Amino acid sequence: QVQLVESGGGLVQAGGSLRLSCVASGRTFSMYDMGWFRQAPGKEREFVAAINWSGSRTYYADSVKGRFTISRDNAKNMVYLQMNSLKPEDTAIYYCAAGRGGSYYSAREYDAWGQGTQVTVSS
Repeated sequence: QVQLVESGGGLVQAGGSLRLSCVASGRTFSMYDMGWFRQAPGKEREFVAAINWSGSRTYYADSVKGRFTISRDNAKNMVYLQMNSLKPEDTAIYYCAAGRGGSYYSAREYDAWGQGTQVTVSS
């Protein structure tokens, strides 16, 4: 089972940027599709972005399209989420997830999850 650890969250003013990182254990990272999800207080977990195993395909929620960029470095067992032009509504706990096949948009299709990292955007 792949193990994931997120980092890079913090407090930022509206319009600012953050870069989240997720490091995976094991030797099979390159075989996983990777996703980022977020959950705000009182809300359901929400899809943010995903990237396929090779990095050739990416997917984004409409709410973050044009502002966020997902990328991966399989040689380093890392996946990233670059977040620009942040808005207060982006405030949430962000989770890294790994899966093999299925829907990129559905949390139930992912097998492993990180512990989450808090992102807070002030106005």
